[in-house]
Amino acid sequence: MFVIFCFLLMIRVGHSTDDQTFETKSVAAQQHATLECPREKLLNSDKLYWIRIISGHQPELLGRTTVLDDERVHKTPHFTTKQENEIFILHIHQTQINDTGLYYCIRTSWDSITFLRGVFLNVEGPQSSISGIIQAPPSAAVHPGESVSLQCSVLSDSEKKTCSEDYRVHWFRAGSHQSHPSFIYTHGNNAGCGKSSQKCFYSFSKKVNVSDAGTYYCAVAACGEVMIGNGTKLDIKSKFRKFSW
Repeated sequence: MFVIFCFLLMIRVGHSTDDQTFETKSVAAQQHATLECPREKLLNSDKLYWIRIISGHQPELLGRTTVLDDERVHKTPHFTTKQENEIFILHIHQTQINDTGLYYCIRTSWDSITFLRGVFLNVEGPQSSISGIIQAPPSAAVHPGESVSLQCSVLSDSEKKTCSEDYRVHWFRAGSHQSHPSFIYTHGNNAGCGKSSQKCFYSFSKKVNVSDAGTYYCAVAACGEVMIGNGTKLDIKSKFRKFSW
């Protein structure tokens, strides 16, 4: 903990480093990541540390070693630190989204702390091909007892897709006097795509009454995430005019 405290103190006073000692690294979730730190043999008492800082958490010590040759390997189910040739390695097994953060390798001696390597590790989760959702309003006024068809277009870009999961399209309604949206309908897997894989059309039809007024949303669930359209407001108008006497 004393080393971490000194490290934070070093950041506060603005310890300057060469731009080449800091890099950004991206890796897909569930993949392995390896970070390397140079290990120059200057003083026998010097030590190396891998530390990470993740937003909302205290700094975490991941591993340490000496600058001299040391065959010991420090291993947990998620992290491994060890020496190889002239480097000090941090290996992260099966990265997770919450591994995204700043990773620092520092060198300590009896009178100084030196920043050796900094890496911003960005762990990217699986992505669907969905790029947008467009909802079109009804083309005409709707009256009680009539049938209305709500339209939803799902735009996709297959080049951005990094997971194999198919998406599902859901409809729900937020009424003017409801505190919670109500679920209405779910489409089958990509039922409205036809021959096009770039733009899929979905429609939801029902016979309405006055209580069906509200805003209807088209939502697409894919790869553990949900995208929601801009919503379509449905007003139910009476067929009869009101007269005042």
